[in-house]
Amino acid sequence: MRKNNRIPLSPCLRRFRFYFDLLGKTARDYLFFTDLQENLVMVSPNMVNDFDLPGEIMHDFDQYWVPLVHPEERGAYQASISKVMASKVPCEHNMEYRVKNRKGEYVWICCRGRVGLDRDGNPYMFVGTMSRMAQRNQADEVTGLLNKYQFEHAVKMALAQYRATGEGGAIMVFGLDNFKIVNETHNRMTGDLVLKRVADVIGNVIPSELTLFKLDGDEYALIYPGAKVDEVADIFASVQSALSRPQDIDGHQYFCTASCGTVFYPEAGKDYLVLHKHAEAAMDIAKREGKNRNVLFSKEQYNRWVRSISMRDSIWESVENGCVGFSLFFQPQVSAVDQQLIGAEALLRWKNPKGRMVAPMEFIPILEETKLIIPVGKWIAEEAIKTCKRWRRFVPDFRVSINMSYEQIKDLSFKNFVEDCLERYDMPPDSIILELTESKIVADWSFINKQFDSFRHLGIAVAMDDFGTGYSSLASLKNLSCDIVKIDREFVKKILENDFDRRLVQYVVDLCHSIGISCCIEGVEEEAEYELLTKECKADSIQGYLFGHPESVPDFEEKFLQS
Repeated sequence: MRKNNRIPLSPCLRRFRFYFDLLGKTARDYLFFTDLQENLVMVSPNMVNDFDLPGEIMHDFDQYWVPLVHPEERGAYQASISKVMASKVPCEHNMEYRVKNRKGEYVWICCRGRVGLDRDGNPYMFVGTMSRMAQRNQADEVTGLLNKYQFEHAVKMALAQYRATGEGGAIMVFGLDNFKIVNETHNRMTGDLVLKRVADVIGNVIPSELTLFKLDGDEYALIYPGAKVDEVADIFASVQSALSRPQDIDGHQYFCTASCGTVFYPEAGKDYLVLHKHAEAAMDIAKREGKNRNVLFSKEQYNRWVRSISMRDSIWESVENGCVGFSLFFQPQVSAVDQQLIGAEALLRWKNPKGRMVAPMEFIPILEETKLIIPVGKWIAEEAIKTCKRWRRFVPDFRVSINMSYEQIKDLSFKNFVEDCLERYDMPPDSIILELTESKIVADWSFINKQFDSFRHLGIAVAMDDFGTGYSSLASLKNLSCDIVKIDREFVKKILENDFDRRLVQYVVDLCHSIGISCCIEGVEEEAEYELLTKECKADSIQGYLFGHPESVPDFEEKFLQS
């Protein structure tokens, strides 16, 4: 409905009203026409509606408009208007700034107006248009925040200020955790609403003198001149707290934390590209180290990060070339009763192109992040089954334990691949055990159990690895359909000096036995530990350095089979 505050038109406005209305019906822009002698303005209906103005005719327009202009651009707006009004020659107002719309959101507009002079050279009319800037090169279309180009400009200005005054500061880059899930679970429109809500949430908790920028994707940034470490920590704590509660967007619940990378200038760099690169690297490290945290840039961490990126490329190349560089080492497992060799756990190893052995804790997370664990996991399964067949010549009931990632559980082709391998190498299903690390178990028990039951239906045993290191071990034991529990070294290392630890292992083993699950104790390194675990705790099998380190295939055969 059109607002009409019934202020009468001046003769000047009345003379042009017909043309003004005609233009308003054919243009998408906002139109304004000001009678400067009467201080009376006429605006188009769409402008009244979008910015909740009192009507199409207003006295002293700036009393309504100036409060809507963003505080950061308000001074520049008033200065520009004053300049064109004071000019004695035809003068143009041309400015881009943010204005608060009827929803309370700041939107970017481009305002172009021109002052007309009467015969005596006095300003008597000010006319022009305002256009919404959906594709503006300064503003992000979704959030209305200044975009990456303005961020670059602001960083360069901050560096110029440092060179002039010697005062440095901090740059913080935020990236949403698991934002991809929001888009995949709902849709892009909901994702945009989340980006807008997060922009509002962060903008409300950072100091009012700071500007929040929207970078590519789900990233935001701010520049904090003069900031110290504790001030940066306070800002991140405020953002972390604000994003810690589930939000309701368009009827959908979402929970989206943020990771942050922080660099201090000039220590981390005196150039925009260097500082941005280092901040992005620190944010990526924050995500890899568990998300929902802030990482302060350091050269040492950055060098490790660069090595990790280089390692990704090398791993891709290894996988593309048939898993060249990968190998399996095997750690013996013995019967707890008589120390007889009963099997081994297959452990993945990788040499980089320079021939250096890389620690599993470095390359396995990369395999999981990139989902290369799926093809590599199939390579592991085939190599382990092939090796088990060879070693059954020495130990007829030899079994090989194969680690399985959650990504492999989700890959429904993995079961068929394992079944095919067993058939091709003429091996019985009970020759292998599939192990899933407890810390990788998620809440979707029904799906996991359905997959595990399909393996168990074939006769393949399933083990829960590293029991005791996760957040809810007993819940895992209650919900997970498995045949074997492998109790982690953390339970064992103080078992000789701590009565509580000894009793805890004993009770876990008793509980497992009561529901038909056997127990393998990992990390056994001393003879006294072995004696206690077998005689008092009644473990079924043992794995640890006391009986052997992980060995290559030839060395395993020489040490544990041929002898």
